[in-house]
Amino acid sequence: MKRILLIFAVPLVFFACKETKKEVKEDVVEAVKPEVKLYVFDGGTVMANNLELFSQDTTYHGQSREFADPFFVISHPKGNLMWDAGLPEGLVAMDEPYTDPSGAFTVSRKDSVMNQLKSIGMSPADIKYMALSHTHFDHSGHANALKDATWLVQDAEYDFITSEETQKSNADIYNAIKALEKVQKIKGDYDVFGDGSVVIKSMPGHTPGHQVLYLDLAENGPILLTGDLYHLYENRAYKRVPSFNYDVEQTLKSMEAFEAFAKENGAKVYIQHSKEDFNKLPKAPEYLK
Repeated sequence: MKRILLIFAVPLVFFACKETKKEVKEDVVEAVKPEVKLYVFDGGTVMANNLELFSQDTTYHGQSREFADPFFVISHPKGNLMWDAGLPEGLVAMDEPYTDPSGAFTVSRKDSVMNQLKSIGMSPADIKYMALSHTHFDHSGHANALKDATWLVQDAEYDFITSEETQKSNADIYNAIKALEKVQKIKGDYDVFGDGSVVIKSMPGHTPGHQVLYLDLAENGPILLTGDLYHLYENRAYKRVPSFNYDVEQTLKSMEAFEAFAKENGAKVYIQHSKEDFNKLPKAPEYLK
């Protein structure tokens, strides 16, 4: 009887070993991250002549600050995503920086999207998806140049930017996106490539459909690009909300959700308008991965 039991036991041990090896192999496969690369480009410079606009009180009274205005390309095995679109390209041809009639901002841009994409061997036709953190003029500058890409936009942002009110009261920001016909409306968080490596996170408040971008890079790990949830280190530290935000309460809730998500995922945070953070990142054709 013992001999019979032993004969049956051997195959069982054999199959158990095979199953264990299979499970270990599957775990290893799941642990391998897709080859995602982050390219950083210069979308211009914004001089905030009246920094007081970036708080609900007089904290920044009499101060000014120079902001970076980058845009990004995320290269994924399933396609390329452009995040944000810098300042209007009409500024490239101007000899001097442009100051808006109110005097609040002085802006400039040195190079076009077409020329900058050449540095990584791409053209606008190579961009499969485009997503804007929001549709303000300093984030949608060359959006129309990507008319062949699919625009990933929150329902609320699309309704805001295409409304009759916006078209009449602020035609310039509507005109910046009006050539985009391939539109995919989203509502809430969206996993762009379905593997958790590139995820748009809904963070409304600055505008109705403001969003941020989460990337899980193979070598550099998780990072978060803030859009305009924060413009300054101080605003992040003290939860200061710009006076021109669409909804203050919504912004504060988004800040709370953002910080919780960043902590949970151990993500490095890059404030997009921060010159310090912009200078930390390698510029195309170099990249993070």
